Amino acid sequence: MDQAVDKPATIAATSPLTESEKNAIIGGVLLSMLLAALDQTIVAPAMPTMARLLGHAEYLPWIVTAYLLTATAMAPLYGKISDVYGRRPTLYAAILIFLAGSLVSAIAPNMLVLIVGRAIQGAGGGGLFALAQTVIGDLVPPRERARYAAWIAGTWAVASITGPLLGGTFAEHLHWSLIFWINLPLGLLAMAIINKPLKKLPIAAKHHRIDALGAALLIAATALLLLALNWGGSAYPWLSREILGLLASSAVIWGAFALRLMRADEPLISLEVLSNPIVLAGTLSLFLLQAANIGLAVYLPVYLQSIVGLSASESGIALLGLMLGTVAGATFSGRTIPRFVHYKRIAMIGVSFAIACLGALSVVAGHASLLVVEILTTCVGLGSGTTFPVATVSVQNAVDQAHLGVATGVLTFLRSLGSALGVAILGAVALGYGLPLAGEGAHSAGAAASAEAFTMIFLVAAAILLMALAALGLMPEKALRGHPETAAPVLAE
Repeated sequence: MDQAVDKPATIAATSPLTESEKNAIIGGVLLSMLLAALDQTIVAPAMPTMARLLGHAEYLPWIVTAYLLTATAMAPLYGKISDVYGRRPTLYAAILIFLAGSLVSAIAPNMLVLIVGRAIQGAGGGGLFALAQTVIGDLVPPRERARYAAWIAGTWAVASITGPLLGGTFAEHLHWSLIFWINLPLGLLAMAIINKPLKKLPIAAKHHRIDALGAALLIAATALLLLALNWGGSAYPWLSREILGLLASSAVIWGAFALRLMRADEPLISLEVLSNPIVLAGTLSLFLLQAANIGLAVYLPVYLQSIVGLSASESGIALLGLMLGTVAGATFSGRTIPRFVHYKRIAMIGVSFAIACLGALSVVAGHASLLVVEILTTCVGLGSGTTFPVATVSVQNAVDQAHLGVATGVLTFLRSLGSALGVAILGAVALGYGLPLAGEGAHSAGAAASAEAFTMIFLVAAAILLMALAALGLMPEKALRGHPETAAPVLAE
């Protein structure tokens, strides 16, 4: 709980926000989120070109890893800072840091500078993910907020689809640096869109102290854990002293971070937020759901190439079913939540459906046609997508306005961490059956790729979703706050 508070001050809106101003703010923050999401997908097709022109190809994975490390570690820190200093200056700082990283990356003369630029980008990008959802949380009450989750899911889908296309086009026909130059006008456009209306956003601000030691411990513990998850099974064996050393060091620092949370006058993450059962269960469910979804998205193209026989480009197109299904599931859930008293049942039914579809996919993995695979993976996306609005709105609805940024930052942090964990878990299963790592290309396995391996991958993904379902079942329900005059009529319990 926040304790070191003095001289409370309120930043009040000079006049209420109009609907057009609200839409401008939401459009601007989603554009900012799109920039950060694009930079997780746009670089992969251009990496061979970067290695050829900049040299030091052995450090190529760090182009992705550096961004992931800083983006994940910084997300909860941005949430706290925005609760203290307000959304507008914090969001502007995140955009400017991201654009500075883009500039460094664009003019990078060698691989080392490019990696540094990517790390700077991630330090800003992590804030863009968390702050976009936090600002939407400020603008609309929880009962109406769920429908915007579909916009967020759509932003991720657009990044997943257009990122690889743009990255490949720029690298092959123009210049790889355009991947980063394009961020500058788009980022400045986002700032221009949100500048005036965001000044009116009413934020109750108080004078707090930022726990610098707690922030340093969180960043260090997260970085070591992500390094272990990224290197385990690829750069080093899972039981090697390097990986075990990273995991042990991360565990020690996590322990120190936990002690700091209990003893600090004003901890980085409020104990009031962490002890809330809705926050605990909601963030855990999204953490597990993201682990299953991203792990599946990484290894599904390997399956489509090795077993179904598609080319690399065809397997990328075939992945659209899973992505678009997720967006459709989130859209349905977001529009339906306000009309149900027991709204978490929407997600529980959806996840149960996704588990059943993954089970069916594991049964037919060795002989399924492309049509069957597309139907089943689209249904997996439909089912799992329903959880994103439910978990996000439940967590934000469970805390007061003063802790909204912290709660959303924690949610974003665990969602990113879940992505890394899911790839690591399914990667370990793949290596256990002699499959290539996702980044090595499916055709290196050739005809030796076993359908049994993918059966196990789909079953493990289903087991992770089953744990997410259990977390949802344990999550208490709290009536959604909303404006009585705009609340949708409840159709069912």
